[in-house]
Amino acid sequence: MSDLTHVELLWHEKCIENRIRFGRVAEERILDRNRRVLSFAPGSIFAFVRWMSNDFGTVVCRIDILRAVATGQRCSTVPYVKPGGESLLRLSGWPKVERVLQLIDAVEALGIDPADAAPDYWHHVHNRLSVNETPRAYTKSRHQAWLHRRRISP
Repeated sequence: MSDLTHVELLWHEKCIENRIRFGRVAEERILDRNRRVLSFAPGSIFAFVRWMSNDFGTVVCRIDILRAVATGQRCSTVPYVKPGGESLLRLSGWPKVERVLQLIDAVEALGIDPADAAPDYWHHVHNRLSVNETPRAYTKSRHQAWLHRRRISP
């Protein structure tokens, strides 16, 4: 049994798109022209974006930022993610998803890989956007504090 978290990505033009916005892929398996599976090591953080539409417009627009879990650990179930992951952020609706994507861009603009950002920051973003409040920006000093905290407490 694999200790990796597997995410199935789909793409059907103008119908469905599942994609990874950030994260360090441990393995990749191409299933066919429209499907592939990306796998993530336990503890790694990744963003999974899902979008679906039908003849009348967008049906689903969702982003999940998850931490991959090891076999036997508790996790939240997420469609297309096996076995699931520790949920750091889960938002739906284009305005909120777009805002999260902008915040991810802002973290990258600092020269920081969003997969390395403090998990607490993604919880903060989730909580603030869930109630239509503006989240605080991620800063280099906050990132340095996270790195220091991670070094001293495993």
